Amino acid sequence: MEKETIIGTFRKNQKGFGFVKIDGQEDEIFIAKENTFNALNGDTVSIEIIHQEDKERDKKREGKIIKIIRHEKNTVVGIFQKSKNFGFVVPDDKNFGTDIFISKANWGKARNNHKVLVKIIKYPEKGRNAEGEIIEVLGGVNEAGVDMLSLIKQYELPYKFPEEVVDEAKAFGNKIKEQDFKDRIDLRGQTIFTIDGEDAKDLDDAIHVEKLENGNYKLDVHIADVSHYVKEKTELDKEAYLRGTSIYMLGRVIPMLPRELSNGICSLNAGEDRCTLSCSMEITPNAKIIDSNIYKAVVRVTERMSYTDVQKILDKSDKEILEKYEKYISDFELMAELANILKNKRRENGYLNLDIPESKIILDENGFAVDVKKYETYFSNEIIEQFMLIANETVAEKFYWLQAPFIYRNHEAPDLDKIKDLNKTLFNFGYKIKISKEDIVYPNEFAKILEDVKGKQEEKVVSNIILRTLRVAKYEAENKGHFGIASRYYCHFTSPIRRYPDLFIHRIISKYIESNYMVNDFWIKKYAKRAEKRAENCSERERTATKVEREAEDIKKAEFMEDKIGNEYEGIISSVTNFGIFVELENTVEGLIRYETLKDDYYVYNEERKEAIGENSNKVYKLGDKVKIRVVDANKILKKIDFEIID
Repeated sequence: MEKETIIGTFRKNQKGFGFVKIDGQEDEIFIAKENTFNALNGDTVSIEIIHQEDKERDKKREGKIIKIIRHEKNTVVGIFQKSKNFGFVVPDDKNFGTDIFISKANWGKARNNHKVLVKIIKYPEKGRNAEGEIIEVLGGVNEAGVDMLSLIKQYELPYKFPEEVVDEAKAFGNKIKEQDFKDRIDLRGQTIFTIDGEDAKDLDDAIHVEKLENGNYKLDVHIADVSHYVKEKTELDKEAYLRGTSIYMLGRVIPMLPRELSNGICSLNAGEDRCTLSCSMEITPNAKIIDSNIYKAVVRVTERMSYTDVQKILDKSDKEILEKYEKYISDFELMAELANILKNKRRENGYLNLDIPESKIILDENGFAVDVKKYETYFSNEIIEQFMLIANETVAEKFYWLQAPFIYRNHEAPDLDKIKDLNKTLFNFGYKIKISKEDIVYPNEFAKILEDVKGKQEEKVVSNIILRTLRVAKYEAENKGHFGIASRYYCHFTSPIRRYPDLFIHRIISKYIESNYMVNDFWIKKYAKRAEKRAENCSERERTATKVEREAEDIKKAEFMEDKIGNEYEGIISSVTNFGIFVELENTVEGLIRYETLKDDYYVYNEERKEAIGENSNKVYKLGDKVKIRVVDANKILKKIDFEIID
């Protein structure tokens, strides 16, 4: 009898073993080093199961690769190491699986320690290395900009727009035309604000809030009508779909749309007439939406505000700013009032307020990291967050009940086994997630713990381990609700300049508005299929963007710490693993303490309690412990930072 074969994606570890991910399955299949069949990281492979899962003996499924169906990459970025008559490229991706042999005839103008792009001409087999040809020299490893360019090449990101795409974008000019006003509500007399970071250039959302005579609030969320310009089957649309999302790489943006659109005709710049797709909501003081309307409009933003200036107005902390915006102070106070109402209601519903600070990495004029600190957010950030969340929910619910073809932003409830594992760790802090008799877990359970832990030493660690337990949100054509924000209907409607799913649903919404909500079945079926395909592609592009952004951050943090070797800091244990202890510093930089560097004892990892225990001393290192460390190594090429404990 033939063994069953399964197809999946191989994820290789630099130690040689790996895991195969099967579409639609949560658990991956372990592949031992001797069973990898020379497969490389990212390859599509066919496997046989050689051991089934055995929960009693805590054994996971194990497989054996029997065929490589498709190599994920035919180009690799790495560092060229030159000998007299041949060389090797050591890949940046440490899990890739092989160095690449380069004969003298194939190294071109590359010099020792250059970052290069190499084309694979022979894949590894029978213990032999892959062979390659250098097709592009990116520059010296420490040359300005080479680190980010290497990431772009490694992930094959489309960082330049084709000429025909730019030409299409330029053709719109920077002023809206007379015909653009057709069938739109003219709101140019309304007081409308954009509130963004100081350095934001693509402004795709604007707001207006007023108090009605009946005591309710009217919230208008105006979103740039990108779909008015980026039509299906155009070069602009094909390129936007290929990119899926804008990628932010610390001082370098790879935008979804050319800047002629993203910073120009689509950006809701103050004082300029702009086309929008708008959502108006009437909201009671109990945060209930009693009426809503989605329509096309023309707006003219009154003021372009920054989060810091709005916060200064609310805090009454800057006389100059208060004088400058005196006539709008009541508008911002009303926004804060409504945002608080929405936030409190959301908290009641079990919204997970994972207050994990992001890193702000300061670069000099050459792109080198000169400082790393926590990214400061204010209540003014939350105002916009609350208003965008409510608009996204309102739009998602309306089009769900219309049974329209749509892309939803789904976040499913966490896996029960993972919650049981989480509870073992939370036990150390005195917390527990309750699971109902029906094996259901509610967002409130997580929200309660996040509320209890606020302001305590372990707050960040508990927030992080909860975050790691949650599933990843994704785009799907079927509505499954959003666990993290405790919402039954959710979509991404508010950022069509930088996200393709928003642009896609704008087209759907426009079709319904233009046809007075009388849409034929043939069109619905056609777009339902498209929604599935688009959602899958957008989720994939988002995963790549997240990976790139994270790696860019790791490179710059390591670069920042390279001249801090020998410095001593206080930090908190953020993770305990079977190979070492991670410690996070106040500025968000994280480093690894390997067990072999702990000279006072031999430490054993307790997986259940996520602790390291000294065999002779019984000394314990656990999550949330404060420790003093010294920086012993930092390497931007390897994206790693090593610490040692100081007693």
